[in-house]
Amino acid sequence: MLSIIPVDLSKIKSGDIDREILRAGIIAELDAINLYEQMAALAKDDHIRAVLLDIAKEEKEHVGEFQTLLLRFDKEQVTELAEGKKEVEELIGQ
Repeated sequence: MLSIIPVDLSKIKSGDIDREILRAGIIAELDAINLYEQMAALAKDDHIRAVLLDIAKEEKEHVGEFQTLLLRFDKEQVTELAEGKKEVEELIGQ
């Protein structure tokens, strides 16, 4: 589980700090999604499973919030996401 920011933010250039904070937030949310979905798969009780999956869904929304902000602050990321989408569509024929 992520409990420490994976980057030493004190060593990040001032102009890059906001992007790195947003990326760390995305990493934390993805980690939480994985944790909740894994626990849901193991849960014996249907109510516990339902709550864990609901929380995981909320974390997915948080990823979207962080990503939306990141795309405002990192235009290169916008371009590279579009390139990645294009490559996948070419590979799978869509």
